[in-house]
Amino acid sequence: MKTTQETRRALSNWLAHAQDGSEQAWLEWETSGVALLPLGRRFNAVRMPEPLVYAALDTTEPQEVARFLTQVLAGPVIYDGRTMGGTYYALVEPREQTDEPRAWKHEGAAPLLSDGTFLGVPRLDRTQPPGTHWIVRPAFEGDLCSERWVAAFVAKGRRASEESI
Repeated sequence: MKTTQETRRALSNWLAHAQDGSEQAWLEWETSGVALLPLGRRFNAVRMPEPLVYAALDTTEPQEVARFLTQVLAGPVIYDGRTMGGTYYALVEPREQTDEPRAWKHEGAAPLLSDGTFLGVPRLDRTQPPGTHWIVRPAFEGDLCSERWVAAFVAKGRRASEESI
């Protein structure tokens, strides 16, 4: 059975290999606590604005938000409070390169970020503010949110936001 330290090392390696050479990610985690990783290889991300997340969960209390996101999305979520007034990023599986890509119905409210985009991914021990940190860390290598569940969550947040207007 792996120790917590061994598990974190394996998860960090898995995340770092989103790049061709993982050394840069390790260097960035060591120096700044956040590594810029390319999307589209290991994972994509759905960028969810703070107000949309709060509307979907009907709370702004940080512990409740973390608990609900863990239950509802069942996968890793990053929070960046330094950009665009607070943003949550749900990590989802990368899409296969096919002739006819599936449409993402929430592009205006919560864009699906992929190839050509870099995401600031915090070191696994960064679970509190300040700065970019994990709300829900990955539990195992390959642990990602279901795109379908994230889409349903975003739709709920959009409906709740519209109802409050």
